[in-house]
Amino acid sequence: MKVLVADKIADEGIRKLRDAGYDVDVKTGQSEEELIANIPDYEALIVRSATNAPRSVIEAGTKLKIIGRAGVGVDNVDVVAATERGVIVCNAPTSNVISAAEQALALMLCAARRTAQANASMHAGKWDRSKFTGNELYGKTLAIFGLGRIGGLVAERAKAFGMDLIGYDPYCSPERAATMGVKIYDNVNEICTLADFITVHLPKTKETLGMFGPEQYALMKDGVYLINDARGGIYNIESLADFVAAGKIGGVGLDVYESEPCTQSPLHEFDNVILTPHLGASTVEAQNRAGEQIADFVMLGLQGKMVPTAVNVAPVPPEVLDAVGPFIPACEVLGSIIAQMADEGISSLDVKAYGELASHDVTVLATSALRGLFAESSDEPVNFVNAAYIAEQRGIAVNVSKTPECLDYASMVDIIAHIGSREIEVACTISGNQQQIRIVSINGYKLDTVPGANFAVLIYEDRPGRLGTIGTITGNAGINIETLELSDAKQNAKPDNKALVALNVSSPVPDGVKDEIAEAVDLAEGYYINL
Repeated sequence: MKVLVADKIADEGIRKLRDAGYDVDVKTGQSEEELIANIPDYEALIVRSATNAPRSVIEAGTKLKIIGRAGVGVDNVDVVAATERGVIVCNAPTSNVISAAEQALALMLCAARRTAQANASMHAGKWDRSKFTGNELYGKTLAIFGLGRIGGLVAERAKAFGMDLIGYDPYCSPERAATMGVKIYDNVNEICTLADFITVHLPKTKETLGMFGPEQYALMKDGVYLINDARGGIYNIESLADFVAAGKIGGVGLDVYESEPCTQSPLHEFDNVILTPHLGASTVEAQNRAGEQIADFVMLGLQGKMVPTAVNVAPVPPEVLDAVGPFIPACEVLGSIIAQMADEGISSLDVKAYGELASHDVTVLATSALRGLFAESSDEPVNFVNAAYIAEQRGIAVNVSKTPECLDYASMVDIIAHIGSREIEVACTISGNQQQIRIVSINGYKLDTVPGANFAVLIYEDRPGRLGTIGTITGNAGINIETLELSDAKQNAKPDNKALVALNVSSPVPDGVKDEIAEAVDLAEGYYINL
């Protein structure tokens, strides 16, 4: 598959993709028209902040499976358009968090100590020591707006300066804020009256755009310092310039702007405003991490696996992913088995989690089962973005349930497909250091087998010699039985005296051999599954 890298990323990221066998083209500086012309040839697109991926580009990318943003935000990608077309959008949200937090502190120190102005004066051959008296951070109150990863790192570092920390984040609980040493407030205007320094670490949304304007500036302490290396537009720049000019605001440190590149603004004329050209992620370490991380995530997406940082898939917290992660590919296998066992349309799917697994959010397992189910019957790419949408379009109801008790295994997943008046049921667990999937039930027959590439499930009336007959027929056809697991009627207390045998065979079974087996053992049900 082909990957288009439209912005400069670390060489190590490109090397990872090529070493994994992907065809990588690096074409930077393309216009939207050029990108529209080129994108139809590619399954993946990687951008940073310079290149946009609007609807026009996404709709032109008929092969696109994933768009990776080598950085934190995805403001330059039309996520809605991507979701509609089943294209995963992911980012590298942890790649630059340390760099961004350090940049916020750097701006804070430079603004408070007038470092940039003093440096410019020195380079001009002056020694104006008395002109650049600044302020300490020690003992001052820092208000942090946004207590996510970066805000939390800023809090950690600001504590080392002896600052008193307060914060605003409607999605952060007081308990979590307390662990950071931050006293949380739920009113923007109230917190504005308390802070000596304000730093924002918020996404750009309808709620945060213009969050600080004349009303908020008027409430602030005289001489307050304002910092932003998150997203441009959170501070209203026009009115901010008026308050700087009036002396109300002591200093500003900005690294981001509503429109970039920004070479002119009402703030450019003030020497107590520190302006840097979006350098928050511009460290060697952050760039290397971003390139490597986005390469890893793009490869996962191209392989059809769960992408931990996908922004258009319900997020799976790391601790949940650790617990349910091994069952994600396992449920996809169960979905594929069920699809190949079904001979007509499925009306609903029950996904049941048992044991330790039931203590976690297992919604992603239902999505994984759908992906396996539809991979057998859909012409369009099926992934974690569009699987639920395809189920809805086909009228398949999906029910997820959890039961903490599980007598036989630490954790187990049981998937039941309802097809007309009958059901197909397959259950599995995970075992060993290799996290191997083990099928432990098929249509109520208990067994314990590892499904291979060519997996056969045969149900017939339980009589002596029938396994030998099956072995003879497959042997005469040059097909080796690699593993065999028998579940008989007595073991399962089934009244119909039938047995189920699950076979892994060395190669696909031809139709003629299937017919011969069916006739020889009076087969009730036979399923030949390719995984």
